[in-house]
Amino acid sequence: MQRIEKHFKIKNNKSFKQKLLAWAQQFETVSWLDSNQYTQEYSSFDTILAAEEFTSIKTDFKNAFDKLAEFQNGTKDYLFGYLSYDLKNDVEDLSSQNFDGLGFADLFFFQPQRIVFIKGEKVIFKYLKMIADEIDEDFKSIENFKISEEEKTKNKKANQIKLRIHKDSYMQKVTKILEHIHRGDIYEANFCQEFYAENAQINPVEVYKHLNAISEPPFATFFKLDEHYILSASPERYLKKNGDLVISQPIKGTAKRLRSKVDDEQIAFDLSRDEKERSENIMIVDLVRNDLSKTAIKRSVKVTELCKVYSFKQVHQLISTVVSKVPETVNPIQIIKDTFPMGSMTGAPKVSAMKIIEQLEETKRGVYSGTVGYFTPEGDFDFNVIIRSILYNRENKYLSFSVGGAITAKSVPEKEYEECLLKAKAMKYVLKNANQS
Repeated sequence: MQRIEKHFKIKNNKSFKQKLLAWAQQFETVSWLDSNQYTQEYSSFDTILAAEEFTSIKTDFKNAFDKLAEFQNGTKDYLFGYLSYDLKNDVEDLSSQNFDGLGFADLFFFQPQRIVFIKGEKVIFKYLKMIADEIDEDFKSIENFKISEEEKTKNKKANQIKLRIHKDSYMQKVTKILEHIHRGDIYEANFCQEFYAENAQINPVEVYKHLNAISEPPFATFFKLDEHYILSASPERYLKKNGDLVISQPIKGTAKRLRSKVDDEQIAFDLSRDEKERSENIMIVDLVRNDLSKTAIKRSVKVTELCKVYSFKQVHQLISTVVSKVPETVNPIQIIKDTFPMGSMTGAPKVSAMKIIEQLEETKRGVYSGTVGYFTPEGDFDFNVIIRSILYNRENKYLSFSVGGAITAKSVPEKEYEECLLKAKAMKYVLKNANQS
């Protein structure tokens, strides 16, 4: 499908981005990917907006990867969408029986009519040829777009956040995971818990903007599909393909930021030396290396960063970078299928960990700990990990966010619980204050 490309210059990157996101809300399907200009080696853009589907695929987990490969091969165009965690059931003989209040499809991708790329002061419009004559008019509309104060304050009520798993139950469940570890069933599991609100009414754009402003992460996402919303401030890349290079950057290891520069630098240094946090990360790195080797050219899998401290506005994180080279003949969907779900959100060994997670968690993960991103016409792709994210079904007014942590032999249940609360802090704050914004 042919696209027409047009380039423009803008004076104010931040202002144009705000107007573009607000302007895009007229469409039923929107994907907004924002790097927040975070300095990183593998960044391709500041922001991409994709809007208004031309063709799309929506399916449950059954043969989902085969269906996606067929769709991707048939369009050979830009595709934007998400893969839910529960596609694990397509990869392995697993099931998802837990409660689901959100009702997202397991997989959704769309071929957008409109795509806008922003890099610094340059804006590139890539529209399908049939609507290319609308580019100039759209650019003017965006530049002149007025964001009304009424829209900004359209949150109707305070949202009462509840816990799906209370503290005592959480402690018991972590203890059960530790028993599995001591028996040798697994050596790490990523155990998650849900916070939720019923009868929730929010303004998704404003909630996303506040969440993003608090964290300014490199893989922020606003995704809208009819009445379903993903509002993500994710710091983690799942997988990127650029030509024959594949990059995975798992996160394991967290420490809070401190106000004093000296104390903050000390806690970051301590994190880099923390034996438990490093062991969590290294276990997942081994798993990622194994996953990437399934499609890699022999001896091309390399760890280029091991347990490097990256600092964000809320937390310090330990991030490792694992790369591989793939042959030209490999199908891009196969690379994803062979590494899905990402090891940082499962544990190791992966299948055993996923079975134990399913037994002990009380909510179907769905989109949470899945991934959202895009494919290029050449078959390259870039996907995040859906963490630090608020999920919302506007139709049934159900709102949810989940947090988790890696449980290893050295885990202390009380400390794991505290880490969950630290990860939930920004999302709770945003939702608590959304109606006052």
